Amino acid sequence: MPAALLQSLPQALPDTAPATPVDLAASGVPTAAAAPADHGLNVLQLVLHASLPVQLVMALLLLASLASWVIILRKKRVLDRAEREADQFEETFWSGVELAKLYAAASDRHRAVEGMEAIFEAGMREFNRARQRRGGDPRAPLESAQRGMRAATSRELDGLERNLEFLANVGSISPYVGLFGTVWGIMISFQGLASMKEATIATVAPGISEALVATAMGLFAAIPAVWAYNRFATRVERMAVRYDTFGEEFASVLQRQTQEG
Repeated sequence: MPAALLQSLPQALPDTAPATPVDLAASGVPTAAAAPADHGLNVLQLVLHASLPVQLVMALLLLASLASWVIILRKKRVLDRAEREADQFEETFWSGVELAKLYAAASDRHRAVEGMEAIFEAGMREFNRARQRRGGDPRAPLESAQRGMRAATSRELDGLERNLEFLANVGSISPYVGLFGTVWGIMISFQGLASMKEATIATVAPGISEALVATAMGLFAAIPAVWAYNRFATRVERMAVRYDTFGEEFASVLQRQTQEG
């Protein structure tokens, strides 16, 4: 009887029984400790969680970028208009029209005169004033016209170059401002690690990511400003050459008129 009872009891598993791994993914059983999905880089969250000095740096860079784009759009429109007006006036000037009629149209007070037409108007005005003086040097009208055209050229170029200095400053300073924000943010991140017993990448990475956004914004503000400054400075230089060339050619025309008169 006792032997029969011992045989009916379940036997214990051996200690050395191999463990059989279970593939939960293949069996369709959901895992509770699944890794969180990566939703990508959220720049807005990085900006909102950054420290106050870094946020101030980002705000400054954002304002500089917006101001740069406003200047870029306006400056492009101004230079396009100056080139278009110069083409139209040169075509009219060399078409054989009388200088008196051209001067009457340029000196009309009911419309604004800009660009090459303003240079012509200033030179012709000074030339006529000097010719009305009697007993003077015969070269005085031409010299007066040249001085008037040089002054008008300086005014026109000053208008074309306006605000280009701001683009140059934004292009050269913005990366350093962004780098300052990054250094400040990294300093704050490492200072916060002093109170932790264990420092891992998970604790350091968010603060460093927030700080690096400042450098990215600095480059975002600087790159368009540098490109626009170089582009517009070249166009202004070309317009300066066109204005000077026209002034010399117009002075030659006035010289011939003086000799014929």
